[in-house]
Amino acid sequence: MNPIAVSLGDPAGIGPEITAKAWAQRAHHGLQPFFAVGDPRSVEAVWDGPLVRIANPDETADAFEHGLPIISLDAGGTITPGQPNAEGARCSLDALELAAGIARSGAAGSLVTAPVSKSQLYEVGFRHPGQTEFVAERCGVAPENAIMLLAGPSLKVVPLTTHMPLKAVPAAISIEMIVNKSLVTAKGLTRNFGLEAPRLAFAGFNPHAGEGGALGTEEIEYLIPAIEILRNKGLDVVGPLAADTMFHARARANYDVAMCLYHDQALIPLKTLHFDEGVNMTLGLPFVRTSPDHGTAFGIAGQDIAEPGAMIAALRMAATAAAHRAVCPL
Repeated sequence: MNPIAVSLGDPAGIGPEITAKAWAQRAHHGLQPFFAVGDPRSVEAVWDGPLVRIANPDETADAFEHGLPIISLDAGGTITPGQPNAEGARCSLDALELAAGIARSGAAGSLVTAPVSKSQLYEVGFRHPGQTEFVAERCGVAPENAIMLLAGPSLKVVPLTTHMPLKAVPAAISIEMIVNKSLVTAKGLTRNFGLEAPRLAFAGFNPHAGEGGALGTEEIEYLIPAIEILRNKGLDVVGPLAADTMFHARARANYDVAMCLYHDQALIPLKTLHFDEGVNMTLGLPFVRTSPDHGTAFGIAGQDIAEPGAMIAALRMAATAAAHRAVCPL
């Protein structure tokens, strides 16, 4: 299997540190060979372990036991952990572009993206909501078909809308959107996790799932008709369910993914349960893409206290999903 490409994210964030720590723990966690893409100075600023500069992904396997393999980019300027700058933002974007291209070519088996600073990227001309949308565009995938899945050991969630004000969510919901994103999700669960008949549970938008319209009508207008269409297409779906009672352990045993209508409805339970091991996976791409479900953490960068658990989980999930795709390519 081809190695995993890891874009190092913002050089001033914790991406270089958690990538290096993941390599240091590779044997303990049984990690598949991976290589980093970014400025080596960002790793050297936070870690004194060995780096092996490589020219292409084919060199990863031989280099992996001797040091963290890295395809070098030059950020320019200075790199100081915890102090982001424009040069670092451009480097993080260049690393993402190169790593995604390598994955798209098939030279990498999957892509893991370390955290970037969107505010810094916007300052250098980045115009996408996030890395998910950027990678989707580079792959020729429409934004609505690139689905954000957040996964931990006991819970998977999909926010059907992502980074928008809560007051904008009702206008963004439609029957067609719910159906289309649910179909992509179901296919992704089969391809990436080997679930032949994935079970989808829909959270209601309103308290108590609207109580038959007494507390809101979004469930009646959008969710219930969409669920009926999905059932007619043969999917195993339930809902709409009251969101406050669908995330305890007994409830989670009855579904494979919780389909949520807005960002925090999905991410609060996921991060409460699996803060240090949550993984963001993009469904609908021609290759596997994952990332740690946390940010750049500039406030702790360079202090040798960043936990690599989510990066390790992202690497493991990327390898597992790529293996599932090898036997379920469509």
